[in-house]
Amino acid sequence: MSQLIALLAAATALAAAPASENRTMPFPGKKTAWHGFDRYGFVVDGRPCCVVAPRQAAAARPWIWRARFFGHEPQTDIALLQRGFHLVYIDVANLFGSPKAVAHWDAFYKTLTEQHGFASKAVLEGMSRGGLIIFNWAAANPDKVAGIYADAPVCDFKSWPGGKGKSPGAPQAWRLCMQAYGFASEDEALAYDKNPIDNLAPLARARIPILSVCGADDKVVPVAENTAVVAERYKKLGGDIATIIKPNNGHHPHSLEDPAPIVDFILKHAPASR
Repeated sequence: MSQLIALLAAATALAAAPASENRTMPFPGKKTAWHGFDRYGFVVDGRPCCVVAPRQAAAARPWIWRARFFGHEPQTDIALLQRGFHLVYIDVANLFGSPKAVAHWDAFYKTLTEQHGFASKAVLEGMSRGGLIIFNWAAANPDKVAGIYADAPVCDFKSWPGGKGKSPGAPQAWRLCMQAYGFASEDEALAYDKNPIDNLAPLARARIPILSVCGADDKVVPVAENTAVVAERYKKLGGDIATIIKPNNGHHPHSLEDPAPIVDFILKHAPASR
């Protein structure tokens, strides 16, 4: 009888606990090591994904959401893991930030926040073509974004992979991009008006801060066709955007050798991350 009473008391306490305490289920899938941290690989919404856990999670469970090229130039991610952030990734390769990609991200967000108690607002990190999904998902979900770190980001698919400006583009990737969006022709793709450069108003209304790090000599994703357009238009909308332009630097390497300016930006805007 005493054991039954104890079990009932525990169940009552669990039901009465704050929702955030109930939504911290263990991560599923295979556990491996990543730069000294535990990495869990599993599938959500039919797409491979992973979560890297800090040794001690910060109280508000802040997180950095990497888009594409997981593990490339990881210095910012590692620094945030050391500060109690989770690092997450879902593979939406070859979807180029299309509505299909946004839907997969929606499902992953729901899993992380409802089952694992993550903070309701994420910091988004997008390198190169990852810029398309971070900006497009933020435009569709401005209330779920604490800040954006964009690194040499594609902000207009007409620039890359389309190659309709100064960028040489990438013909095969352009075909995949048009297929992902369901465009019937190139003319339809070029008339599309929801690229990141066109759809910044939802971010500005939500006061989402942006940091963009770019190489001054980027020929693949030219600053003038991407980040410079975003910066000019975002400021006109009253948005908060800062840029770091690296001299004598092309599309690579991404990030900064010392990621402190990026980390400081994220710590300033992430929910209760300190």
